[in-house]
Amino acid sequence: MKTYSAVALTLALGLASPAFAQAPMDMSKHQADAKEADHTTGGGMAGVLGGYAMSREASGTSWQPDATMHMAEHTQRGNWLTMTHAMLNGVYDWQGGPRGDEKLFLSGMFMGSAQREIGNAGTLNLRAMLSPDPFMGKRGYPLLLAAGETADGKTLLTDRQHPHDLFMELSASYSRRLSTSDSVFVYAGLPGEPAFGPPAFMHRMSTMDSPEAPITHHWFDSTHINFGVITAGWTHENWKIEASGFKGREPDEGRYDIEAPKIDSASVRVSWNPTKRLALQTSWAHLTSPEQLDPTEDETRWSGSAIYTTPFGESGWWSTTLAVGGKDHHGDNLGAIALESAVHPNKKWTVFARAEGVETEELGGPGVQKVSKASIGAIRDFAVADNVTFGVGALVSRNWVSSDLAASYGGDKSGAMGFVRLKIGG
Repeated sequence: MKTYSAVALTLALGLASPAFAQAPMDMSKHQADAKEADHTTGGGMAGVLGGYAMSREASGTSWQPDATMHMAEHTQRGNWLTMTHAMLNGVYDWQGGPRGDEKLFLSGMFMGSAQREIGNAGTLNLRAMLSPDPFMGKRGYPLLLAAGETADGKTLLTDRQHPHDLFMELSASYSRRLSTSDSVFVYAGLPGEPAFGPPAFMHRMSTMDSPEAPITHHWFDSTHINFGVITAGWTHENWKIEASGFKGREPDEGRYDIEAPKIDSASVRVSWNPTKRLALQTSWAHLTSPEQLDPTEDETRWSGSAIYTTPFGESGWWSTTLAVGGKDHHGDNLGAIALESAVHPNKKWTVFARAEGVETEELGGPGVQKVSKASIGAIRDFAVADNVTFGVGALVSRNWVSSDLAASYGGDKSGAMGFVRLKIGG
């Protein structure tokens, strides 16, 4: 798939190119359907899937509260409205105990999108998202209690967070307005994100400032990189119903390529934003052979989440996410829960925290083990230029394991991360 990778990289870089498009265009018709929005919602611009505020849109086709701060640089380039956002973390990670480790690594993402009107009622959107994760190595970074994917195609990664692929999303969507209240849409990605779960963790305001991946990742949002996704949906005012066909197999250890697409799994999601500050969703998915180390096992997952975000003061905001879910694994129903929150009182500081727990069979010990984790941290940002900041932050975490795992972990161990961040947009 090396040829696919080269074409994809050219497309991704092209979305951010100043010469992307030249023809003039009046965007007023597209923006007229947007709901009234305050300074947090991108100036009242309409979303690409319906006539609501653009700030409602998160990763894939997922929704977040309308009151979410829209973190992107906007540029009108002829017929196209382009948006860019970038975040790069340099992290020193230390995890305690006999199963811990330490590592320096880079993480983050670069996003570019371009949208335009098609006729009188259609909207086309192209999106690319790239990650520096592959450069940290196939074994990812140390993270006690995390498990998932593989570094060598033979051994499960445990107590480590796997690196994400270089190409996290290369997608296109087309929506058509049926009325001021209704739209239909289709979304396709290689890779892309099917209709399941809340927005991926690196897009949720309640946790995006933390460089630490949640241990609930493989319950709620590990499907955010799937090599072959087709989603169709309908939006009606503050409701959205959508269904996806996608490739159930998780990405392999080759992090730089684009894998062959396959549609063998399915999901459905219902989303409702009852107010500007609240986003609710419930979803279900059946994944065919998701794990390459256990190819005969299929998996069924479900999730429900609530995201509450509110602005305050001149530039402050507070965002909290509560998510619950479960998956069938080897005949066991394994549950997960996460509560995360972040407060940004001014342009300088953000404080974030997360508490989560999972039932797992992948950390050793007999049967199903219950483990949990809590972390808290903060970052101090310094303005470098308009919409460009440099930040310095740190977090500490505490892990709790079952009695069956206590000996191998050396008890309930702690971890810590120190990091610097460059952010463009937002």
